[in-house]
Amino acid sequence: MNTQTPIDIAHADMQSDEENATARLGFYERLSDGELFILLDDDATDETISPRLFPVENQQFALVFDREERLADFAQKTVPYAALSGRAIVAMLAGQGIGLGVNLGVAPSSILIPPDAVDWLAQTLAHKTQEQVEQPTEILAPSDVPQHLLQALDAKLALAGGLAQAAYLVGVRYASGRAGHLLGVVDPLPGAQSPMAQAISEALIFSGQEADSLDVAFFDGADPICKTLSRVGLRFDLPEPEKPAAFPPKAPGMDPENPPRLR
Repeated sequence: MNTQTPIDIAHADMQSDEENATARLGFYERLSDGELFILLDDDATDETISPRLFPVENQQFALVFDREERLADFAQKTVPYAALSGRAIVAMLAGQGIGLGVNLGVAPSSILIPPDAVDWLAQTLAHKTQEQVEQPTEILAPSDVPQHLLQALDAKLALAGGLAQAAYLVGVRYASGRAGHLLGVVDPLPGAQSPMAQAISEALIFSGQEADSLDVAFFDGADPICKTLSRVGLRFDLPEPEKPAAFPPKAPGMDPENPPRLR
């Protein structure tokens, strides 16, 4: 299999500059956002799975692969496995003293992620957004936005296809005197606001901009403010999904708030 996957690309970026924290965060983001295939001891049920664990230097590792073909290349026989989101796997393993072996021996992105890094990633993904009410007094064109943050927002919003019409990044000043940037999301689907805000928060964290401020607000397309957003803002289009969007996800193991249990 010669085609590079998003995890391959992110891993190569990380390995090319081991001191680059942004590249390292980008790898963990790709790992969290993607679908992974985890090797099991037994067939999964609707609520529990039993990962096959491998001892490495006195630590236990569950094995995941970002392509079914890679899992097959590793196993060399028919084996039970489950397809889950990376974030669901991390949430399931957190606090268990279990690390992750990613694409071991079958891809250039082969890597062992120790248990403490799995715990850190789970805690990072569990970070909750905070709600507040402020009155904007001025909406401006965005300025001095790091390119890697724009790329991170574009990638996150691409995963939210069908959940809103569009999003606009603008500069904003509030009545309190605070200034910053705001991402205005237009016509979100019912129930999509909280998960989208969480995803945008993760884009900020994984782009290395956690200390900076990026507010998120949701607007009905008929709201007059949307004309201002479209006039001065940087637009992000959300692609139309092939299937109707279901948010939050309902498939077993795909909801980070309710990951499968170990057995």
